[in-house]
Amino acid sequence: MVTEDKFEFTGIAKKRLIIALIIGLLLAVLGFFTTGSGGDHAGRHDDINAEVNHAAGHISDEHEEPYGVGKELHLDEGHKKEAHGHGASPVKKRFLSNLWINNVFFGGLAVIGVFFFAVQYVAQAGWSAGLKRIPFAFGSWLPIAFFLMIAVFIYGGHDLFHWTHSGLYVEEGGDEIMKGKASYFFAPFEGGAFPFFWVARMVVFFGVWYLLFRKLRTLAFSEDIEGETTVWYKLRKTSAIFLVFFAVSSSIAAWDWIMSIDPHWFSTMFGWYVFASWWVAGLALTLFLVLFLKDKGHLSIINENHIHDLGKFVFAFTIFWTYVWFSQFLLIYYAHIPEETIYFMERWKNDHYAPVFFINLIINFCLPFLLLMTRDSKRHSRILKVVAAMVVFGHWIDFYLMVSPGTVGESGGFGFIELGLILIYLSTFLYVTFNALTKMPLFAKNHPMLKESLYHHI
Repeated sequence: MVTEDKFEFTGIAKKRLIIALIIGLLLAVLGFFTTGSGGDHAGRHDDINAEVNHAAGHISDEHEEPYGVGKELHLDEGHKKEAHGHGASPVKKRFLSNLWINNVFFGGLAVIGVFFFAVQYVAQAGWSAGLKRIPFAFGSWLPIAFFLMIAVFIYGGHDLFHWTHSGLYVEEGGDEIMKGKASYFFAPFEGGAFPFFWVARMVVFFGVWYLLFRKLRTLAFSEDIEGETTVWYKLRKTSAIFLVFFAVSSSIAAWDWIMSIDPHWFSTMFGWYVFASWWVAGLALTLFLVLFLKDKGHLSIINENHIHDLGKFVFAFTIFWTYVWFSQFLLIYYAHIPEETIYFMERWKNDHYAPVFFINLIINFCLPFLLLMTRDSKRHSRILKVVAAMVVFGHWIDFYLMVSPGTVGESGGFGFIELGLILIYLSTFLYVTFNALTKMPLFAKNHPMLKESLYHHI
């Protein structure tokens, strides 16, 4: 007979997370006051632009004027100063940039946890009946992520997002490309005013995600009590609605929150790319927490076959992330179109970010691929813990590379600020997750497919 499995968030665990939070705060404050001014963002941009203009010469027969380059690269000095935020100190911009990286990364983990839960119901999966509430608890972070993102944007959006500067939208001497995109950010207002449409999308996305999460959680409580297929069908229906909305909203969120940092650059694969990074990181964190809970004596119904399946998920979608990464890189870079290749020049041919560019590939593809290739490795808890932790951190690096070159340029780096903010966000995220896990059993003992999970074997 299957008995209820309740998680107890002990005082010792809380104390450890609070200590990690305090250490993170101290490191972040120390980093803020000790970090040097760094390089000049405009100088970095001009160096990269020189490479882009050189590249443009090779395709001048195809383009009378390199599309997307002219207005950005030939703004007068007044507009350059405004566009690149010279009024903000490099340390402040670096701090804001890292806040944004962590907001997007951990906000993505929250919604991906709900996504995992919803996929299991829509797919009518039985194997995951005993573990799907672990990532589902990530969703409790959604309202916190929303308020943090709104606060950082209101306070520092002008320093993070190039498109927020009103000088780009003036009739004479402005940026023609940004004028064409103004309605996407500012509708129904004029370019350079309050970005109503952009903010409204964020409010709608988080609002719907959280409402559907609350609905799924309410139904999950009912499933614990009633144990009838009627509740299961309701969960399946609500999950399907969530997945349809998520499919659209996650891609647009990727364009809004990350791709718009480099507003002259675009990729039709970027929504998939950000989803893949969120998804792999979410799977790795789920795997790590399942192993952690088993070590604490919970999840007795989870056996090595379930662990193996989670390991296969991490292995498979690590390859999927790499496929999307390489496809995006190859299709953009070999086309040699200046307004597109600048994105990779800022990361691959910049001495400041080039090492991180290659570390990203090693830690997110090469090492997980090699370490999880064999069957035995996907059943070895120590190997899985190391790989899972590495993949979560590796995809934080991935988001760092997406954001930092376009926001702080040469002023970026990895030091006390980055380490401190990671500890603050990670400890708080885990605190919220563990607290959510105490609100309901770790699995529904009346789930109609629980028996399939109990006898799961591969």
